[in-house]
This record gives sequence, C-alpha cells and structure tokens, in this order.
Amino acid sequence: MTVAVLDTGVDPHQDLRGNLLAGTSTIPGIPGDGRLDENSHGTGMAGLIAAHGQPDSTGAMGIAPDARIMPIKTSGSANTGQPDDLAAGIDYAVAHHADVISISSTGGVSADLVRSVRVALSSNIVVVAAAGNKPEDSYVGYPATESGVIAVGGIGQSGVVAPVSVDGPEIDVVAPAVDIYSTSYDGKYSKGTGTSSATAIVAGAAALIRSKYPDLPAAEVAHRLTATAIDRGPPGRDDQYGYGIIDLVAALTADVPPIGFESTGVTAPASTAAAPGTGDGGSTARGLATLGVLLAAGGGYLVWRRRRRAGDPPPRISR
Repeated sequence: MTVAVLDTGVDPHQDLRGNLLAGTSTIPGIPGDGRLDENSHGTGMAGLIAAHGQPDSTGAMGIAPDARIMPIKTSGSANTGQPDDLAAGIDYAVAHHADVISISSTGGVSADLVRSVRVALSSNIVVVAAAGNKPEDSYVGYPATESGVIAVGGIGQSGVVAPVSVDGPEIDVVAPAVDIYSTSYDGKYSKGTGTSSATAIVAGAAALIRSKYPDLPAAEVAHRLTATAIDRGPPGRDDQYGYGIIDLVAALTADVPPIGFESTGVTAPASTAAAPGTGDGGSTARGLATLGVLLAAGGGYLVWRRRRRAGDPPPRISR
C-alpha cells in the first residue's frame, strides 16, 4: 500500500529508506521530491506509519512496515502551510494512486482544498486527518471536518483522552498521542505529543486494512476502524473519543457487517478474546487498547496491547 504523507517532507532516515518513494513539493519556490525535512514533523509521521527498522532488530518500526511512503511537502520548516498548497498535494496523491492520505495538520480552508479533499474521497482513497491540538485549536479543524474523512483525536498512556486533543462531533476515533517516539531528520529520533501522531497511527492501520482487504472500498475501511473501536466515555459515539480507541487486531480480523447492514455489533474471533475480568466481574469495565512507541536499547519499536474484559458491550457500528 502507498500512503501519501502531506507534511514538512520526509527525510531519508535509515529506518525509512527502503519504503520511501520520490514525491514532490507543492510549496511555491521550494522545488524538490519531498525527501527533505528541515522540521522533523513529516519524518516522524512517516516513521509511525511505515518505518521498517534494521536487520539487527534495532531502529523504529511503524504500524505498516511494508507500506510505501509518498512524501509530499506541503508546509515549510515552521510547519505552516497554505490551503492551496495542501490542495495541490492532495491532487498529486490522487494522480499518483495513493491508497491512503495522511494529513497531520489543520488550518485554513479554500475552495480548491475542499474540492481536492472531495475528489480524493470520490477516488476511493482513505483520507485520515488530525482533529487539532489545544490550546492552539479550540475545535476540530479542516480537513478533519469534511464528511468521509477519518477525524482522529488522541489519548494518553492511561487510555484517557489527552488534554491536548480537541473534541467535537466530527471525531471518529482516537489513538495514542502522548510522548510518542518516532524517526526524525539526520537519522535521529524524537518524541512528540499531539493528534498528529495519533493520525499517523490510524493511517498506518488503514494501510494494513487495505492490504488485507484490497477490494474493500475506502468508506468500508473507515467503517471497519470505527465499528471495531473500543468504546470509551459515555456509551456510544461521543465528542471526545468518537467511536472509541482503535483496536487494530479487531479491525483486521473481526466479522464486520458492511455499512447499512443492521446489526448490534461485530464479532471478534475467539483467538483474540480476553480472559474473564476480575474485581467488578467485567460487567462495567470497558476495553482498552493502547499503542506505545518505545525507544530503548538502541532501537524504537511499537507495541500493541489489547484488553477487553468479558461482559464488555460489543463495539458499535458506525453509521
């Protein structure tokens, strides 16, 4: 799968080189193939999606380490960009047949940007976008507000919504967003906090789903993510967690009815079921799925942990 990363560019980090395609820059006066990042933000997002690590098991490994990264430089070293530059980047991703578009930013809106996002969605591309970060943002920003785009919020290491994550009716799912380690420029590693990281994690998950189910339409990929998400907060969809925390195991293996099919939930295979709960008997506990990015002993890696207690309500179907 090819994931277009629209960001500050992607440095050819040693943990990414095998997956890094030649892309482009859409910033006027700054030509290039997207493989230059003076900020580190875009390289970090690419690493979360598709870092492949090193043969000796050191280095960072992303969610979808066999995915290809299409680097599209749409913002400069200050991590700021113009809506029309983002629009041109989306157009490039569509023209070059990206399977997933990852946008870890929010900002202004233009007619061209709205058109480009809608063209991408109509072209069967999964579009994932960050909801935004407090205090700079007070509400979900564009393009996360566009219908059909997967709007991503963030959680902390305890599974509770992160203070930095904005909330709103557009939130679809949440993923880890606090103290996330990933690749950086000049072969380094960095740690960041924000819905940008959560967005890249979800984009990687979307790439894995598209790889396993290549005939699944983009809308059904998004549906699979929301239908299998682990409910948090008030029962059902809410403005902080959306449909819940992404559960990558369930998203890849659960029996998910298609959009519009009347069902009370989805069924995960028995092999992924957790042991019966303790203490409260599991009757009121909700499941928790967390992704942690660790950088230790000379290498960074991702760890997926999934806990769902017996008696938890099944994930709700996205409508």
